[in-house]
Amino acid sequence: MWSDLKPVYRYPILILGMLSLVFGVLAGLARLGLAVPHIALQQAAQHGVLMIPAFFGTVIGLERAVAIGQRWAYLAPLSTGAAGIALLLGAPPVITLALLTLGSLLFLIASIKVLRIQQAVHNWILLGGASGLFIGNFLLLNGQAVSQVLYWWIAFLVLTIAGERLELSRLVIRDQRKRMGLALLSVMPLAGTAIGMFNPSLGLTLFALGLAGIGTWLLLFDIARRTVRLTGLTRFTAVCMLAGYGWLLLSALLFLGMALEWGGISRDAALHAIFLGFVFSMVIGHALIIFPAVTRLKIPYSPAFYFPLLLLQLSLLLRIVGGLGGNADFLIQGSILNAVTLALFILTLVWSILRGQLGQAGRAPDPAASRTPPDTERFS
Repeated sequence: MWSDLKPVYRYPILILGMLSLVFGVLAGLARLGLAVPHIALQQAAQHGVLMIPAFFGTVIGLERAVAIGQRWAYLAPLSTGAAGIALLLGAPPVITLALLTLGSLLFLIASIKVLRIQQAVHNWILLGGASGLFIGNFLLLNGQAVSQVLYWWIAFLVLTIAGERLELSRLVIRDQRKRMGLALLSVMPLAGTAIGMFNPSLGLTLFALGLAGIGTWLLLFDIARRTVRLTGLTRFTAVCMLAGYGWLLLSALLFLGMALEWGGISRDAALHAIFLGFVFSMVIGHALIIFPAVTRLKIPYSPAFYFPLLLLQLSLLLRIVGGLGGNADFLIQGSILNAVTLALFILTLVWSILRGQLGQAGRAPDPAASRTPPDTERFS
């Protein structure tokens, strides 16, 4: 009853998350006044919900369920994925929000189970990230606006990535003081978000300083500093990580500017520096690790993956320059290119999957390769 779910049954959950991503991106374009399909236009106000708890909540929840290897854990991504579809189909808001909250609660329980299995610093940080997702969704269910819960969702993504990077660097970072340092820094975004509910300026300042501390820690100690000297997929992943850490530091600076009321600071720039620059650099960098672990599909690396990575950096830079400089044309053009980047990345991923399947079909089966490897990889 509690055995793991076969890969073929994981696909529908992954598809639910991908649908939220596609329509979430289109809804974001609709917010800028661009022509999109009617179903996406209707969800313009729900752009953040589709992108974070519905998409990232689903794919990260799916990855966590694979790591646990028990069927009940898949109810978490199934709930958040179903919430995205319910939103698109026009279901009553209470149903969508209840599904999101249920999914994030199950995800939180799964994270507690992981911590009980292994009492490690990185698992405490992952638990903090799961808590941010649940609190944000719970507050949304209880009437808070998306703009008020966004910072809980940001904490969810940043702490999830920080915890996973600490785990992947465990053989390099043996100093317990460094590991505890990242854990203490990870408390700051959560504390800042909580304080911000009563004192917005002070809370946002602490939140921004926490992001800056985490970004600095990752740049100084993450294993990507070493692996960037290698070749192939290992170097590509490291380049994505280092680029993402740069965007994390920039977003921290922009959030700090918002807190201190510096003139000309754009909220759009701060949010997309972290969501697109930081988070999606992580997604691009680890897709060739995570997707095979979840789907059991062979996805060979190709230097072609550098194209969406480079376009992401350039298009986001154009968008942020437009936002900070008050240039609406740059902002819109950068946003369109952001969407093109994600489409290009997905197409490159599909092309690589097909290449891997054709390569397997053209070779004699290898008994050793046909054995199912353990599901140990996680979202980073």
